[in-house]
Amino acid sequence: MTTKIDKYISVFNLGLQNTFVYRWNYFLRALFALIPLAGTVFLWRAIFKERGGSLHGYDYGSMIYYYLLTILVSNLVTPTEDEWQIAADIREGQINSLLTKPMSYLAYRFSIFMSGRLVYTFVTLPPIALIFIYFRHYIALPDHALTYVYASISMLMAALMQFFITYSLAMMAFWILEISTIVFIVYSFEYFLGGQMFPIDIMPVGVQAVMKWLPFYYELFCPVAIFLGRLQGAALAQALAIQTGWLLLTWAAARTMWKRGLGHYQAVGG
Repeated sequence: MTTKIDKYISVFNLGLQNTFVYRWNYFLRALFALIPLAGTVFLWRAIFKERGGSLHGYDYGSMIYYYLLTILVSNLVTPTEDEWQIAADIREGQINSLLTKPMSYLAYRFSIFMSGRLVYTFVTLPPIALIFIYFRHYIALPDHALTYVYASISMLMAALMQFFITYSLAMMAFWILEISTIVFIVYSFEYFLGGQMFPIDIMPVGVQAVMKWLPFYYELFCPVAIFLGRLQGAALAQALAIQTGWLLLTWAAARTMWKRGLGHYQAVGG
């Protein structure tokens, strides 16, 4: 008898096969995504040359290291086109065939997400590794083993949060035909408030205090800051606690959006 675990494994393997077809697309995407890094390097080199010294504890080398880590973590945790695939399943009625199967759609998409992350990571790590080697003089690994543990836990929660947020956004396809505007608005906030544009902790203290309560802070910046040792002690404990809270909220939101969307879908279909 086929168990649920066997079904999840089958879906995971199917996701691996489907995703691996686009391995060269992922490789080229990762390669060209490194181009903004060159602009960032020149920008911060000019800033530190003009200012001299450091900026909120960052010097030129640590700032470059920060951006290297954001590229790495982003490639490990950020969903790739999952929202468009889910929205297409809803618009085209492909979820009909999944409603009768003993596997929730959330679990099905999560298996696809995990397989996609595995392939994407495997394909994109080589060019990222070359960049790390080129900037190896700026890399300073943590001294304490627990830092790796805390950063890994935070990164795992960041991946789950991003998946649940992506899933919830895609559920809007139950009500509207095109979700791209909503997706791009949310992703703009993620890019600006999540630490990809600049480190959050160079902002004024009052702004940081607000941003620490938003989910975007924990989608990328938090695990990077932990790895860099910029979150320690009580601040680290608080960050992990808030991130756990947001993880539970995004999970609950994903389940709620599915239930309400499915009710609307069946009512319209009926």
